[in-house]
Amino acid sequence: MIPIGITREGVFVLEDDDPERFRLDAEQMPHVTDNGSRILWPMPGGPRELRVRRAEGAIESLGEVDAVLPILHGLHGEDGTVQGFLDILEIPYAGGGVLDSAICMDKHFMKIALAADGIAVAPGITVRRGRWTTDPDAVRAEITDLGYPVFVKPARAGSSVGVTKAHDESELAESMSVAFAEDDKVLVERGIVGREIEVAVLEGRGSEPTRASLPGEIVLTTREFYDFEGKYLGGDGADVVCPADLTDEQTARVREIAARAFDAVDGRGLARVDVFLTDSGDVIVNELNTMPGFTPISMYPKCWVATGLSYADLITELIELARG
Repeated sequence: MIPIGITREGVFVLEDDDPERFRLDAEQMPHVTDNGSRILWPMPGGPRELRVRRAEGAIESLGEVDAVLPILHGLHGEDGTVQGFLDILEIPYAGGGVLDSAICMDKHFMKIALAADGIAVAPGITVRRGRWTTDPDAVRAEITDLGYPVFVKPARAGSSVGVTKAHDESELAESMSVAFAEDDKVLVERGIVGREIEVAVLEGRGSEPTRASLPGEIVLTTREFYDFEGKYLGGDGADVVCPADLTDEQTARVREIAARAFDAVDGRGLARVDVFLTDSGDVIVNELNTMPGFTPISMYPKCWVATGLSYADLITELIELARG
């Protein structure tokens, strides 16, 4: 395994092998620093030799690339751009491709794709910055028609960044401000009352169908919703449980809808499909994450382990899928 980092300026650098440098810490989030090295990617049509130019100028070979595992979140990571870069270089990579990554990164278009396939999604509206600035009263009226509480989300931000819950109209302006700080396009969705169920999905091998794990559940205790802190920093108030305590019929239905959602966006490699299971038995898809978290507290690996696929075998499967 060759660790490669991307700086905030978009420079590919060779990292060291110390995983502790990237341990998530609420006080100081990790980031890639420019150490002076530069990754020299192989050109298409030739050997897949990966090279590095060291800070002092020496160039050395790192060997041939078998596959890339793009463990990236957010813009320029799971939105199809890095995937397109690797496609141009003709380098195999694990996870979503250009199309499904781009669709799922933009929650507006993700919901359109799911709804077109007959999959239930939360009622909501998309608000662009210009309209909120010029005609806020009309937007407020549409949101009132949706019914409070509502969740306000940047359309193209990952990891629940910028997501807030507005309980009534008095909280709406602040929620919109938080979301617009991350994106010029914002989704406002009616709050769904139901259990938060998540399913880990893997692409089928060859002509085999899409595979869905046993479902897990996010059990909220003191946290109002599953936000960034709860997902990545181990914050109190949210427990990750897998397998979820569901009936056989509920389990089968959730797994089937998760696989359908993956297929509806032309899913490739993997995804975590998040749904709400309501008291009336409805399964409403909240979102698909094409590069879900792989930390020890993350749902995706937990669900596959519960289904019988170890963490090591899961990584192997992703690489094998990438290599075709």
